[in-house]
Amino acid sequence: MAEAADFQGMSPSPARRWLRRTGALLAGAPLLAGLLQLPTAAPSHAAAQDSVKAAGSDTVAVAVDSLTPAVPGEDDTLTVSGTVTNKGKQAVTDAQVDLRVGPPLNRRSDIDTVAKRTDYQEGLDGTPVGGKYVKEFSKLTPGVTQRFSISVPVDKLDLGGDGIYQFAVSLSGETSAQPWDHVLGIQRTFLPWQPDEADTKTRTTVLWPLVSTAHMTAQTGSNESQTPVFHDDDLAKEIAPGGRLQQLVSLGKELDVTWVIDPDLLASVDAMTENYRIQGEGDTTTAGTHQAVANQWLAELQKAVQDKEVVALPFSDPDLASLAHNGTNVNGSLSHLKEATDVASDTVDSILHVKPTTEFAWPVNGAVDPSIVKVATSAGADKVIARSDSLVETGGLPYTPSAARPIGGGTTAVVADARLSTLFERNLTRASSSTLAVQRFLAQSLALNLQADKQRSIVVAPQRMPTASQARTMAEAVTALQGSTWSQSQELTAAATAKPDAGATTKVPPASRYPSSLRKQELPRSAFEQIASTQNKLDHFKVILTNQSRVVTPFGRAMNREMSTSWRGRSAEAADYRNSVEAYIDSLASQVTLIDKSETKLSGRSALIPVTVQNNLVQGVEHLVLRLTSTSPRRLEIDGEAFSEQRVAVSGGHSQTVKFTTSAQANGQAEVIAQLYTEDGQPYGTPVRFDVKVTEFTATVMLVIGGGFLLLVLAGFRMYTQRKRAAAREAGANGSQGAGEDDGDTENPEGPEDRLTPEDILEEESGTGTRADAGEQPSDPTPDTAAESADPSGTGERVDR
Repeated sequence: MAEAADFQGMSPSPARRWLRRTGALLAGAPLLAGLLQLPTAAPSHAAAQDSVKAAGSDTVAVAVDSLTPAVPGEDDTLTVSGTVTNKGKQAVTDAQVDLRVGPPLNRRSDIDTVAKRTDYQEGLDGTPVGGKYVKEFSKLTPGVTQRFSISVPVDKLDLGGDGIYQFAVSLSGETSAQPWDHVLGIQRTFLPWQPDEADTKTRTTVLWPLVSTAHMTAQTGSNESQTPVFHDDDLAKEIAPGGRLQQLVSLGKELDVTWVIDPDLLASVDAMTENYRIQGEGDTTTAGTHQAVANQWLAELQKAVQDKEVVALPFSDPDLASLAHNGTNVNGSLSHLKEATDVASDTVDSILHVKPTTEFAWPVNGAVDPSIVKVATSAGADKVIARSDSLVETGGLPYTPSAARPIGGGTTAVVADARLSTLFERNLTRASSSTLAVQRFLAQSLALNLQADKQRSIVVAPQRMPTASQARTMAEAVTALQGSTWSQSQELTAAATAKPDAGATTKVPPASRYPSSLRKQELPRSAFEQIASTQNKLDHFKVILTNQSRVVTPFGRAMNREMSTSWRGRSAEAADYRNSVEAYIDSLASQVTLIDKSETKLSGRSALIPVTVQNNLVQGVEHLVLRLTSTSPRRLEIDGEAFSEQRVAVSGGHSQTVKFTTSAQANGQAEVIAQLYTEDGQPYGTPVRFDVKVTEFTATVMLVIGGGFLLLVLAGFRMYTQRKRAAAREAGANGSQGAGEDDGDTENPEGPEDRLTPEDILEEESGTGTRADAGEQPSDPTPDTAAESADPSGTGERVDR
């Protein structure tokens, strides 16, 4: 085994260093004696040196990149590796890296206190292990990083009884400004020490979340297979080798954890296994190409969850707090949560081939209030995953109680431990940060176990979407914990049904205690109102479809995504997503429309007016009624009424022309309105308005005028024959009185004066003229109707007679 490894360069031997430092102290003794005799209030050299130690203990940055094993046993060798970096402006000479073991910590709060300390504090940070378990550097140049690695048998650390020991790595040395040996940098961590199996082990449940952001849109390809459309290709990066989600699956399959999965993530990756599209600029899309990656990820996940407990969140992980605080007063919001819960189990089962539990609700960060609990359980869940910094202990228990708490109404709060759950939320990309997080996690777990000789069930609920580095750190910590002597794994369902501690808090905190930082991230009421508006449009649209599921399913899932917890901190992106979903339902509904009509000319008593319905959808539409209404029914009637209706059914990608019988009662122009309606009488789409112009008399009017003229002619002819007969009788009488008298015209018994025209007859009957003025008079009226033009009629839409 390595002892004081990594001997870079030649350093003075310990004996030579001791002689040189002793000589320096002896040489300075007269000076110290003289200084002590000065009658001043200046501090002693030792006090000054102590103050310099505190002030200069951050001159060198010490990083512990590795500490193995994380939980050492009696026969193990502890290896500590890391780096030291001179951050000062002066070189550090005679530098030495030491391992320090401090006193054990008794309380969990003591661990938090030590973790916050930055400067070296003599006495509190323990004494160096010393001996050969050091690493020496003759010189540390400013800005230069040097590596170290020290291995020490555990039995050389002089550890006592079980507990959490302060463990530190320090660097001491000299500078030209401070030419004495003092600590210039230190990094603290913790060494959990429990070599023998504990009499009572903590039952620990670790949640392993598989959650992502929303990636799929409501849009599907305009084909029978409904090719899904993604708004980006980021999901492929997450499930690809080395990606965040790939790391979670690869690491989680080796752990005894409870998988907490968003069904939307599974549905999205499953969609990627076949043809899918990625949104581009405008309305363009490009073909997705990561089918192999999606298949590989799902196959690996299927193996990882076999024989493991799987908790299915509601589809797309709805934000329960946002819904409780801002959405319950908006109609339909709770129904979306119910739908998201109902589809969760089938989605997970059909893709992973395991039956998940859906009885758990998980508010963001485990923060609860009465309204959140009410909403969380409204969709069927009877267990709420809370956190101990929300459901704070008030009973004065001297130990951390078990997770399960009955909070009334048949609901159980499963309270995760806040300290253990939040340790992995920081930036853990650096190895040193990761190592410190692992050791602190193990220290807190052991401290919890040592609190009482009583078995308890503890839950660890980390952040929903850990990064790849956070996932690796979590896996390292959980692996060490599951190999420890004080903890044993347990499923979440078992933790929820464990016997609760009698003195544990069961009262849900009021809404006033809900963290303001979380409230600021919630979806606003306007978001739920927009979701309701989209739902109303979907309800109005789906009733005309022959296959509603092609639209209802993708839009239903899209509205679940609009309520996702993943939108927290991304309000602009959330609004863009909602707008895109609503715009898409509008665009689909507009694919069923009436074709615009120009002015229509009607030249006759009646005609058929055609109206065309266009369906640009892939599927057919039905249950539509087309109504044609005349705004001037006295001039133009539709099927003898002011309006007429006809049912319409149009197959996908086709149009249908519907004809209405119209009749004109008078010349002129009438406006006509064509409007589609659903069967329940709701208007559908935009109405089409057009004018109908009647250009000729109708047959009835012409018949009346012709009949009147005929009667006039017949009356004139009758009067003419009567006058002629009367004249003939008068001529016969005169002839008998003056026989043989020559009248001057033997062929025509009546002279020119005796011939009567129809106009003469009319004038005599009306008393307006005599035979003497039978000619045309200046007062005769002129025609008031111009002769009908023989030119063709103006342009307009043709109608069927």
